[in-house]
Formats: sequence, structure tokens, C-alpha cells
Amino acid sequence: MKRVVFNQKGGVGKTTIVCNLAAIAASRGLRTLVIDLDTQGNSTQYLLGADSAKPDRTVADFFEATLSFSLQSPPFVSYATNSPFENLDVVAADPRLEELTVKLEAKQKIYKFRDALKKIKGYDAIFIDTPPALNFYARSALIAADRVLIPFDCDEFSRQALYTLVDNIEEIRGDHNEDLEIEGIVVNQFQSRSKLPTRVVEELKAEGRPLLDQTISSSVRVKESHEKHCPMVYLEASHRVTREYLALWDALSGEA
Repeated sequence: MKRVVFNQKGGVGKTTIVCNLAAIAASRGLRTLVIDLDTQGNSTQYLLGADSAKPDRTVADFFEATLSFSLQSPPFVSYATNSPFENLDVVAADPRLEELTVKLEAKQKIYKFRDALKKIKGYDAIFIDTPPALNFYARSALIAADRVLIPFDCDEFSRQALYTLVDNIEEIRGDHNEDLEIEGIVVNQFQSRSKLPTRVVEELKAEGRPLLDQTISSSVRVKESHEKHCPMVYLEASHRVTREYLALWDALSGEA
């Protein structure tokens, strides 16, 4: 299963959701791969550590290889780096992604990522972290994925952006990937005792938007997990947010 976590708005928790769901999948015994397509490299740092040695190969090396006419491009799995967590590997981000964009677009390489992922063997779950923009890499991910999970935080700006986001995903599905499924909208950093978030959630549900029943609460402990480069399931398995992520994983994987 290839799952992309995407929202064109920044600060909605894409990276945190990617890494924590991937960690849970790995902890359940699934061979799991995280692919970081965001030049900021937050998933890379979260899972590999800020002070870790730079991986020998990154996702930028893959995209750079697609620009050449070589008939012996290495398989995509060769760009993966083992994380400190069992069953969990990472294809690291790289700042060079930004400078490669123009060349990749000019040479119409939008399907290369999809083609490479189709050939991947040995992984049970693939999670793709995306930049907060509908750029070349986000489009590549949506074209390559089976499912898209949309993080959402409850404010009016996010709500208006959500409508445009869903339209953009539907357009990509119609033009490039008819099998792409919107898996659902997950409300992140949810404050159940506040009136505004609760009202926004209820209104979106009334509109027929595919909001998931499982929500993720705000917690300082999540920020501590970023600092420690340790997803919640490994940092504190009994924490409320960890239980929420476990419930979300169970719902997405059909185990609920």
C-alpha cells in the first residue's frame, strides 16, 4: 500500500502523521518505507536524527538519475537508509530537490516516481511525505500513490484551503491516477473542549466531507518526540496521543 499524506497548507502535521503511522506499521511487523519529498527534510530528521551522517543516497539522487539516459538506473530501494527502528527505512530528502525541479518539469519526468514505486518489492507499507505545495514532487506522489490522507487543523483558513485541495486531488485522479483514493481527512491538533474546532468538524461532516472519526490531540509530548527523534509509539506507548495514532492506524488498516 502506497499512502501519501498531503495538504497544500503548511503546519498541519503532515510529517508527524507520516512518521507516527509508519512507526506503528513497523512496530506491527510490517516492512515499512518512508519517502521524504519535502526539501525541509523533517521526516528524515525525525526518523534518522538531526546529527546522523548524511545518507549515501537521497531521493534527490533518484530524481537526478531520471534526467540521464542511462539504461542501468539503480532500483529505488537502493536509495533507502535503515532507521534506528526495526522494519523502518527512509529515503531521505535533500535540499537539491529544489534546484532539480525546473529540469524535471522541462523534461516531463512526472511519471518516473510512479514507475519506480511500481517496481518496489519487499515493503508492506510505503508512506510519502510531501511539501506543503502542489509542486512537481507533490504531483508525482499523488500520481504514484494508492491512497491520500489529508491532515486538517480546525481554523477557517484551513477549511477554505481544504475545498481547493480536494478539487486538485480530484483533478489529478481524473487526469493521471484513476485508482487514487481519498482515504479521509484526519483532524490533527484537535482541541475537543474548544467550541470552534468542534463546530468546524460538525459542519464539514454535514457537508459530506470524508472526515475520519479518529482525531489527533495537541500535546507537548509530540514536540518532545520530534526533539528526541523518536515516534510516539516508541517514546511513550501508553500516552493518549499514541493511543489516538494507534486507533487511526487500526481504522486505516481495517483492524478497528
